[in-house]
Amino acid sequence: MDLFEKLRTNLGSIGSYSKQLQGHHYFAFPKLEGELGPHMVFRGKKMLNWSLNNYLGLANHPEVRKADAEATERWGLAYPMGARMMSGNSDLHEKLERQLADFVAKEDAFLLNYGYQGVMSAIEAICDHRDVIVYDAECHACLIDGIRLHKAKLGEYYKFNHNDMASLEKNLQRATKVATEKGGSILVVTEGVFGMSGKVGSLDQIVKLKEKYNFRLLVDDAHGFGTMGATGAGVGEMLGCQDGIDIYFSTFAKSMAAIGAFIAADHDVIMYLKYNMRSQTYAKALPMPYVVGAMKRLELIKKHPELREKLWENVQALQSGLRERGFNIGDTSSPVTPVLLQNNGGIPEATAMVRDLRENFGVFCSIVVYPVVPKDVIMLRIIPTAAHTLEDVQYTLETFTEVSDRLQRGYYQELAASGAAVAPETVEISAESAAE
Repeated sequence: MDLFEKLRTNLGSIGSYSKQLQGHHYFAFPKLEGELGPHMVFRGKKMLNWSLNNYLGLANHPEVRKADAEATERWGLAYPMGARMMSGNSDLHEKLERQLADFVAKEDAFLLNYGYQGVMSAIEAICDHRDVIVYDAECHACLIDGIRLHKAKLGEYYKFNHNDMASLEKNLQRATKVATEKGGSILVVTEGVFGMSGKVGSLDQIVKLKEKYNFRLLVDDAHGFGTMGATGAGVGEMLGCQDGIDIYFSTFAKSMAAIGAFIAADHDVIMYLKYNMRSQTYAKALPMPYVVGAMKRLELIKKHPELREKLWENVQALQSGLRERGFNIGDTSSPVTPVLLQNNGGIPEATAMVRDLRENFGVFCSIVVYPVVPKDVIMLRIIPTAAHTLEDVQYTLETFTEVSDRLQRGYYQELAASGAAVAPETVEISAESAAE
């Protein structure tokens, strides 16, 4: 068989659904247009948008836009050329690293050009074939891929049940035995906030286990940085265990509304990573406008706690409103808000519901289906931001109540069975919020 033949006939588990349901550019790779924010345009229609990780509303903050524009005018998007180790370093890169390290209470930090491959590469660099990785079952794909790189070195790894300390301890016992036999060490990998469920990682309990077991802890706090803790320094700050996090990672793609990432730890650990992370050694340095822009974003996070306060006002209004209306939003204790709906009709029913949300209610949010959630569940993933209003929240609560009722009375199942497109119904809910 020709290598490309299988690619043409099988788009993979996700791609196959998109092809079957004609979902390309609708359910997958949708094109949102207009100014980044709560109200955008999708296929010519104005939408109330709950799908941006723009937690603090910095994407279009006037000071951020000004800093980005001025830095681009001064430096262009090419400077500095080359990888950091060779010709791509600058005083401003190192200044931002010091600022980030200070903010998350670590000795030093390393600025990364991208988060996904950055943390993958960090795991690969830290652990050799003698070492054992123990990781949470719901770790993000970037962490799983980093662990796969470790596996390629013939390294051992064990998965513990999500946020289950008894399961973690059992696996630490196994890991300790193997590490001792190999003359290696143990790295525990988890997250500050789990991006699908919104659950907060049990970091304080994990740190407590250091009293019994010898391991180092790496935390991906992508959703916690800027949103959690008294100053926004993350889940470790919130739980009072930041000192126990040995390697702290976060991306700029969430609260910072930008490109890039960083990893923070003791100075000697960071120096090792600077010389051994292949994703940085062999890739171009972060362009200067992103560096200068990140400084401005970090400044705003530190100087304007009201941004975080507004975010949490919206989070609490949305989540309490959903719970009061009987919705299951799981155990989230972060801005990530999963709405779990019972679904007996499968993927076609779920897609009919999403079309209804978008076409008739003007609400755009992410949909998550099997195998990420059980077959009889639809998850609508909502991301509140500081840029949303309480009117946006109220409209969404009313919309979800109506859509949930339609789901329960079989409206979407009938549409899916008939193959009909979702037709507009008379909706008594005011759509002013979605149309603004």
